[in-house]
Parts: sequence; structure tokens; C-alpha cells
Amino acid sequence: MDSIKKPRGLTLQEVNARIQAGKVNYRNVSGTKSVKEILKSNLLTYFNLVFVILGVLLVLARSYRDLTFIGVIAANALIGIVQELHSKKILDRMSIVSQPRVKVVRDEKEMVIPSDEIVADDLIYLSGGMQIPADCVVLEGELHVNESMLTGESDEIEKVRGKELLSGSIVISGSCSARVKHVGMDSYASRLMQQATKMKTREQSEIFRSLNSMLKFFGIIIIPIGIILFVQQYVYSDASFSDAVTGMVAALIGMIPEGIYLLTSTALAVSAVRLSSQKVLVHDLKCIETLARVNILCVDKTGTITEKEMKVETFLPLTDHLSQEQTAGIIADFAGNMPEANDTLQAMRAAFDIPDGRKLSAYTGFSSKYKYSAATLDAEHFVLGAPEYVLGAQLSKYQNEIADFAAEGCRVVALARYPYLPKGEVLSGECDPIALVVLRNPIRKGAKKTFEYFRRQGVQIRVISGDNPETVSSIAAQAGIPNASMCIDVSQIRSDEALIKAAGKYTVFGRVNPEQKKLLVKAMRDAGNTVAMTGDGVNDIIAMKEADCSVAMASGSEAASQAAQLVLLDSDFAHMPSIVAEGRRVVNNIQRAASLYLVKNIFSLCLAVFSMILMLNYPLEPSQVSLISMFTIGIPSFILALEPNTSRIRGHFLSNVVSKALPAGLTDFLTVSGLVLFCREFEVEPTCVSTACSIVVAIVGFMIVYHIMEKATVKHLAMLLGIIAGWIVCLIYFSSFFGIESLTQQTAMLTFVFCLLTEPVLRYASLLGRKCKEDIRVLRQGGVSALMVFLGRRFHRFIEKE
Repeated sequence: MDSIKKPRGLTLQEVNARIQAGKVNYRNVSGTKSVKEILKSNLLTYFNLVFVILGVLLVLARSYRDLTFIGVIAANALIGIVQELHSKKILDRMSIVSQPRVKVVRDEKEMVIPSDEIVADDLIYLSGGMQIPADCVVLEGELHVNESMLTGESDEIEKVRGKELLSGSIVISGSCSARVKHVGMDSYASRLMQQATKMKTREQSEIFRSLNSMLKFFGIIIIPIGIILFVQQYVYSDASFSDAVTGMVAALIGMIPEGIYLLTSTALAVSAVRLSSQKVLVHDLKCIETLARVNILCVDKTGTITEKEMKVETFLPLTDHLSQEQTAGIIADFAGNMPEANDTLQAMRAAFDIPDGRKLSAYTGFSSKYKYSAATLDAEHFVLGAPEYVLGAQLSKYQNEIADFAAEGCRVVALARYPYLPKGEVLSGECDPIALVVLRNPIRKGAKKTFEYFRRQGVQIRVISGDNPETVSSIAAQAGIPNASMCIDVSQIRSDEALIKAAGKYTVFGRVNPEQKKLLVKAMRDAGNTVAMTGDGVNDIIAMKEADCSVAMASGSEAASQAAQLVLLDSDFAHMPSIVAEGRRVVNNIQRAASLYLVKNIFSLCLAVFSMILMLNYPLEPSQVSLISMFTIGIPSFILALEPNTSRIRGHFLSNVVSKALPAGLTDFLTVSGLVLFCREFEVEPTCVSTACSIVVAIVGFMIVYHIMEKATVKHLAMLLGIIAGWIVCLIYFSSFFGIESLTQQTAMLTFVFCLLTEPVLRYASLLGRKCKEDIRVLRQGGVSALMVFLGRRFHRFIEKE
């Protein structure tokens, strides 16, 4: 490739004119919401609209005391806005630090600027490992680019003078100067993203899918229930307009899980901030949850298991026509003249520092697909790369030496003379082998400890590398990766079907090209696994996009860092256990908090249906529901959502939440409905009934808080005592504000009896729930045969009892 000239760039006056015209490369692609989006997501929601309507109805009914829930909703929204704005400030600051930068020419001077400061007609320089920041046209030089992120096609495309470069493409090899054509939202990648946004919504994590299902269910059902309950009380039960409205409002606010979505968003935002303190940049919040559920972690060798930097161990001349010094001179000329120096070439430059003086006239950058780079030095053509690709038919002569070095965990590259300069295609023709160069990467400190952590946590490791499989297998074994000897040379696999089968059988995959990496990850996902992929090079990007969660090392290519959902800013793989632990903390705690919200929703739904069927007035008031929610849901859920919790995640979010909430919700319903029926028989005043019911519901609420704590600590018990004390204070000193009335002796005795009943009812309901969940799990796993065994056992137990 000819040397690159330096065409004229823009003047600063021309740059300012384009900025004024809006022709700047700013795109709103931040991983955080805008301030407008934060305000909108916290304020302009369907349930907030419902709350406003309910508030207006209470004002019309002159029931001002029952408007207390509006204050709680406003406080929830304010807390969410403040926390999200705080998180956005920190994460945006980190994004600026990690933002890609590009070299431009302005006022005939070269300077490096953030990619979002590029303007139309700027002169920029591009090289291997970069992601093209804006649509450009090549001026001088040539590139090999991968447009798979835009077109889905993974072929390397040659771009020469006059060819268009699309923003979002990855530079595989080469370098060039280019004139910027389209910037910002006018670029090809931005237009593509806008079309994709119109076609489908963004993929959601399991938590948000489950929460959306819950919210849709309750969001739909509250409308008919509200109308029927109001009509039943006002028309058929002869309740006043005020009583009918307050009864309906109490039922509906009990059925709305008003804080769970806010709590989840806040917990994830706080988690992202916590990770930022460990030098981890989160591009996509949902990946925190996904990584916590991962059961297969795919890693590359270089930069993950080993240090990124290499060292040359030795070299073996392969021809008798050259002395050792002459061979070393050719290697030095090749490494020293290549414009693009990857880790291998940098190590060779450091080791071979006495060149023979050959001049570069043309070159081909490294191809991750064909595993070589090439150069023309003084009219001779040399190729450096993987021996299996470079040596061709002559590989067998040196197979033993290569295998010996590979068994020691060394990387071996071959240098050969060819009759032509290959241009990133399959090599053909006879070659003249010149040397084998042996390199070594030291294993990262802490790698062994990290992989041991994943082994204990039941996470399987898959090593996917472009290196020799024997080399990778040896290094994987030294790093303590289980079953590292189960390795395969993917270059020998001839069909996609065979590769898919291999994905479930082997631990180490060597000589893998980028498309094969993607297919391996896809095969693992299709088998029902949750897969994370780490990488640092452009050859990892399409596989990272295929994975459920992608993690990049900041020391690698700029394009990989921009494509990943998580970026390790200090490139320390030892952070991975703490990232997984953070994800588990978030998911486990949100599950516990969601259970608290769902208890109230299940209870309120059942009680509303019960009231409609028996033509009874709803026994609770909105202010009482607000009091119960504050001390049994609001305060404990926020505290529990932010505490440490690294337990392994088991089962699905929705089934876990329902299995915990359903027994408590039914306990609330059974005891309160029983209390209502008894009070009706004894002709207890409605005000006393509502107070008695609120006490019973609060008692069950405190019990479920205790059960959800699982392993209660001193801090947990202190929190429990604190919320109980706060509730009692409100009963005594703010009774009129929350609609609490004095109980008659008769009502007090009934309340005491039903409070005693709550413990055994909750205990047995929980036991029954766990038994049913286990039976369902067995049936799902075993299919028809398990169903027959299950029915047989149940029938046998029935016969024995008879």
C-alpha cells in the first residue's frame, strides 16, 4: 500500500460555520436517559394518571383525609428523579472519559478530538481497530472493513480511494485519510437505528418483561373492578357517594404496584454507579441483571486469560539459504515497516531491533479471517501469520516443533516468502518458509482465582480464540479452567452443523474466525444457556453482539469498547466476580421487594372481588392502605433492595415473586374476609371494621417482611422493630389522619383472635405453595412420564389414607 498523503483539512472558521449550521457528529447514543426522558418516565405514567383521577374523585367526595397516597406517590417520583439524575451525572462523566477519539486535520495541523466533535467535510485518519464515526469517502490509502453490524454480512470489504465508508463499520486492517460526508443523525448508522426503533421496541430483560406483564394485568383489571365496585356500593348497597368513592379508591390503590418499577430502575441505576467505582462502565443497565444469570462465560485467550503484552521467546530459521542473523534481519524489516502494529508485531519489534534496511512498497493488514498479514519489501513478498494458514502443504515438516511449543502455551507464527502479495484472501501457490517465531503471554494475576470463583458458582467457561488450540488448551489448564484438555481446531470443521454440535461438547476452541465465534455463541444460546462474551478486538465484536451480555477490555480496540454493554476501564478481568455479585445483589433484592408489592396487589384484588360477590362495602379506607403500604412495603423494600446479597439466582423472576407473595396475599384475604363476616354477624360499626382490618393486614405485612429477610441479621431485626414502632406511633398520635378509630371491646377481641390466626394460616399457605412449586417444577422437567409418576404417588397416598 502506498504511503498516505496529507490532503488539506478545514480551517477553524469553516469548522465553526458547520457547527453553527448543525453539521456536527453529535448523536444521542448515551447509555443513560436524557433529563427529559427521566422526568417523563417518572411522572407521565399510566398509573400516575390513574392516581390523579382517583385524587380528583376524592376531592369531589370531600374526602380530603384520604388523599395521603398522593403524597407518597409524589415522594416516590421525586426520589426516583433525584437518584436517576445523580446516576446519570456520574455515568455520563465516565462515558466522556471513555469516548472514542479520532485524528483530524484543521488549520493544516493534526489534532485528536472526541468523535462527536467531528463536522461535515472534516479530514480524518482511520486505522485498524477503529469504529468509523461518520459516513466518509476514502481520499488516500486503503482499508479492509467489516460492515456486519450494519448489513449482517461478515465479509471483509476492501475500501480504496473514492469508496464510501459507512459509520458503524469496523476497520479490520489498513489505514487511510477520509473526508467526512454525513454526520450525526444524517449518518447511515443513525438512520438505520431510527428505522429499527420504529420497527421494534428495545429488547428487555427478564425483570422488566415480568414487571410489564404484572403492570399490564393490574392496569387493565382495575378499570372494570373500579366501575363495578362503585356501582355495587353506591347503587345496590345504598352507600353515600363519598363512601362509595373512598371504598373504590382504597381497593384500586391497593391493586396498583406503584413503586416497584421505580424501585427497579433506581436499584439498577445505583448498581451502575457502584460498578463505576470499580472502573466498570455500564452502557446498558439490563446487562447487570443478565450477567447475574449467566451460566456460560466465553473468553478470549489474549487480554483475558493472559496479559495483552507478548514477548518473543525464540525463533527457528527454516531455510539453509539464510543465516540466523539474516533471518532475524528479515523479521525486523517486516515488523518494523508494517504501518499497523498489533500485539504480535510490537513484540517482534522489541525483540528484532536490527533491520537489514529493506523498504516497504505495499502491504496487507492482518486479516482475522485468514490469520495473516503481508508486505512487499524491496520487491519481495512476505507473509506472517498462523502456520496452518501460511505454510500450506509444507506445514507437516514443522508440525512436531509447533506442537511442542503449543503444549507449553506458546504462540507460534510463521514467516514465509510468497511469489505474490496476497490481499486478504485464501493463500495459494508454493511458499518459501523462512522462520517460526515463538511468543508467550504471561497469565494474568488473579486469573486462576477468578476462574475458580466461576467454577464454584456453576458457571461454565468456554475459551474461543484464533490461536492454535493446543496453545490455548495449555494456557487454559494453567489458569485453572476445568476440562481445558477438551479442545478442538475449528479450522478443520467444514459445516455449521458440526460446529453447532461441537459448541456443546468442547471447552477450548482454537483457530476460530469471527463468523465462527458468532455461530458458537448462538449455538450455546439456542441450547437454552445464558451466555456472556468477553473480548478486546474487532474480531470479537459480532460474537459479542450475539451474546446475552458483552464485556470489553478498554485496552483493546476502540470498536470493541463501543459495542460492548460493559467496559472494564482498567482491563482487569479480576473485576468479573464483583460484577456478577453486583448483578445477583440487584436481582435477588428486587425479587424480594417485588414480593412485598405483589402481596398487597393480590390481597386487594381478592378482597375487591369478595366485596362485589357478597355485595359488601369495601372494608378499608385509602388513608389506611397508605399507612400499611408505607411501613410494610415502601420503607422495607427500599432498604432490602440496596443491601448485599450474592446468593445464586434460581428459577424465573415472576415465578419466584409470585411463590413468595401468593401465600401472604391469600393469608391477608382469608383473615380479613373472615373478620369482615364475623363483624357483620355481630353488627360492628363500619369504622371499627376498617380499623380492625387494617391492623390484621399490617400484622401479616410485618410477618412477610420477616420471612422475606430469610437470614435475618441484627440490622434486619432493627429495621423490623423500627417500622413496627413507626406504625404504632402513627396509630396512637396520627389516628385521625389515617382513619384509625378506637375499637370496642367486642371488636378488639375479634381482632386479637384473627391476628393469632394469621401465623398458622401464613405458615401452612407457604408450605402448600412450596409443595405446589416443586410439583410443577418436576412436571415441567419430566414431561408425561413425570406426570404419570406424580399422579400414581398421589393416588397411592389417597388409598393409604382411606
